[in-house]
Amino acid sequence: MKDLHLDGNWSESSDGTRSDVLNPFNAEVLCTVAVASPDDVATAVTAARRAFDGGPWRRTSAAERGRILRHVAELLVRDRDELARTESLDTGKTFAEGRIDVDDVTAVFRYYAGLADADAGRVVDAGSGTVVSRIVHEPVGVCALIAPWNYPLLQMSWKVAPALAAGNTLVLKPSEVTPLTTIKLVALLEEAGVPPGVVNLLLGPGQVGAAMTGHPGVDLISFTGGLATGEKIMAAAAKGVRRVALELGGKNPNVVFDDADFDTALDYALAAAFVHSGQVCSAGSRLIVQDGIHDRFVAELAARADRIRLGNGLDPETETGPLVSAEHRAKVERHIADAPAAGAVLRAGGSRPDDPSLRDGFFLRPTVFSECTADMAIVREEVFGPVVTVERFRTETEAVALANDTDYGLAGAVWTSDASRAQRVAGALRHGTVWINDYHPYLPQAEWGGFGKSGIGRELGPSGLDEYRETKHVYHNIAPAPQHWFKG
Repeated sequence: MKDLHLDGNWSESSDGTRSDVLNPFNAEVLCTVAVASPDDVATAVTAARRAFDGGPWRRTSAAERGRILRHVAELLVRDRDELARTESLDTGKTFAEGRIDVDDVTAVFRYYAGLADADAGRVVDAGSGTVVSRIVHEPVGVCALIAPWNYPLLQMSWKVAPALAAGNTLVLKPSEVTPLTTIKLVALLEEAGVPPGVVNLLLGPGQVGAAMTGHPGVDLISFTGGLATGEKIMAAAAKGVRRVALELGGKNPNVVFDDADFDTALDYALAAAFVHSGQVCSAGSRLIVQDGIHDRFVAELAARADRIRLGNGLDPETETGPLVSAEHRAKVERHIADAPAAGAVLRAGGSRPDDPSLRDGFFLRPTVFSECTADMAIVREEVFGPVVTVERFRTETEAVALANDTDYGLAGAVWTSDASRAQRVAGALRHGTVWINDYHPYLPQAEWGGFGKSGIGRELGPSGLDEYRETKHVYHNIAPAPQHWFKG
């Protein structure tokens, strides 16, 4: 099987290396895929450079780029269930979640199709009738786009759609753990009419990504993933002063005041923490609850967490699936094992399920810790699994201080029936997205990204397009005449 896409051709790895892709539900091999070699990386970047510098993409109008993106959206609608099923098999998430992802990807392509030719720049008043001064936008160039394993299709679309709308050429790398829907996406881009060399696909582990980000032919690197890798990418991009956009996760506070609608806040707290088994960068993994309702809230949260139905993502009765790999589950289990020694009290989960039908998969029961404090590792570090910690507070000032006591700043939420308090707290939270009486929704037209160690730059919205554009000032003197600066 030819899985790499290099200069318009589906290819094997130049050195023949392949790797297994596992189903996290039962650890069975779904398929094997090619692993790109250093030569393949060089081929991909060279193809993207050639397509950018001299290929037809530079001569493709913004309106035509928008048409191609709209065609991609139509193909996503056509293949919705196939993509959702593949995403479920590859990541372990439920088929219903996979369908939502495909719908969101479709909306992202439609949004950037509409933006592709919507901004022709602006005219600047130069204060002279003999000068036309314009601000115009141009593509950055060759973009290396690296997406994570938890939302492989969605996160890649957040990068691909605006990058193509702006007129760039691309080298893509999904996670080696979940490559299958990105392979399909590249096939859809080809079907929609993207010219050869404009989109190139590499597969493989971190060293493939390192070769991409270190290649001098890359002009921009967009990465979503872990903090440590993001720091390495920033260092690599410093050589050559290349642009970076980084989304590096979060440790997100979900603040519940005692005047909130109890049942609704509880229901959303479960979804915030345990959708996709907590493998969500914006997961509400830090639950911060006011004293007046704390004990009851924790008791009911733990009871309901214990009733969450684990299983195969393709089973319509499943409410959440497994973790993505044995290695990742082991990492989450280490966090859980260390928490009690720090003083956290285990209220639910904390172990693998007893159900023999789940024995071969990478499952972990939804886990609740109470009596947590902000100095605990389980509260401060991104666990990225089905684990929620509960802290308590008395006053609004204390709630804000706790919510902001983190190195990250991706997302957060506040639950209250007091509209004034909701706006005060939302304004005080140092997080890129703040929900009031809700959790998890996002809009393609609204920017997404974080403060602090959650990253640099924004995806989605107009700013998501700007990440992939250079701004140029064109100053045109339409009536040049000698100025006689020098008299010699």
